[in-house]
Amino acid sequence: MTQTQSTKTTNTTAIYSLTIAPACVLRGQKALVQAGDAIARFGKRPLIVGGSNSLATAQPYLQPILERASTGASPLQSAYTDYGKDCSENSLETLREAAQTHQADFIIGVGGGKALDAAKLLAHQCQIPIVTIPTSAATCAAWTALSNIYSEQGAFQYDVTLARCPDLLILDYGLIQTAPQRTLIAGIGDAIAKWYEASVSSGHSEQTMIIAAVQQARILRDILFQKSAAALKEPGSETWQEVADAVVLLAGVIGGIGGAQCRTVAAHAVHNGLTHLLASHGTLHGEKVAYGILVQLRLEEMLQNNQLAATARQQLLKFYAEIGLPQTLDNLGLGDISLTQLQRAADIACNPDSDIHRLPFKVVPEQLMAAMVSTTAPVGELKIKH
Repeated sequence: MTQTQSTKTTNTTAIYSLTIAPACVLRGQKALVQAGDAIARFGKRPLIVGGSNSLATAQPYLQPILERASTGASPLQSAYTDYGKDCSENSLETLREAAQTHQADFIIGVGGGKALDAAKLLAHQCQIPIVTIPTSAATCAAWTALSNIYSEQGAFQYDVTLARCPDLLILDYGLIQTAPQRTLIAGIGDAIAKWYEASVSSGHSEQTMIIAAVQQARILRDILFQKSAAALKEPGSETWQEVADAVVLLAGVIGGIGGAQCRTVAAHAVHNGLTHLLASHGTLHGEKVAYGILVQLRLEEMLQNNQLAATARQQLLKFYAEIGLPQTLDNLGLGDISLTQLQRAADIACNPDSDIHRLPFKVVPEQLMAAMVSTTAPVGELKIKH
């Protein structure tokens, strides 16, 4: 999602460009079965991009659809390619070569967040349509006009704003249900962050669209509080589908309407810093973000004596315990990292371009480190000075 504002002068007015949503969303228990015509309208030579596991899982669902869509005089000629380990500059170069070799006229992205980010960015660079098919409900990447770039070692580098959201998003509940339940739990952690980040960065905005985004984030939080536990007990149920919709679709709506300032603040900054620690690579994006929410609330509590943040942290700790989200560095497998490693993560999270600076107060690495090691502390403990 992009939101840009021109400089206001005596001869011009502010102009905003919003990239809010995919052109079309198909969702249902067997959405792929009905998607052949919708896919085929984008071209004849799709390049299907995903991870090796995702492609293997999705191919039995997708291949019959492509073959049925190929019954015309000019059948679809599809090719599959593995995006690699991460959405990195090197992997994008390899994908561009594959697209050129295949003479692809559109891209189908299949998989989790990094696979979909790679597919979206590839389509953006090649200036061809993109269809996204998530294989888990771990993020809202299938929806957004944004791709995150990582190093070859899996460390977050930067994000790229894309020209538009996907041309088609296919949310097939049956395909999503094949993913481990852990991915949906992580997705809940990633999605619920929208409220805690948007409310602190934009909660006082008077702009209509940002007000709408913040209120949607509040609704998303409430849906997840009310339905997540029941959904996890009954995979595939109507409640489970509603939670999947909330994580993949509604979370994307919020970023689209509200823009970058409603999308990421300290919780995602903590995630970005942690990706630079090799020991964190066994955890999912949403798990690190969920932990980052607790860190953000701890900062608000310690640096602003914010009792609402303290109450929210205690509420989240109970919710996390109920559904299985990490509460501490130890839960993330980082209990044994050295002080030097923790300092490195905090330094990166506090770099000058970091999203953490959307907080309404200044944070330095030492303060962030204190919050990172005290996410479960009783209310009022470990206050630190500005």
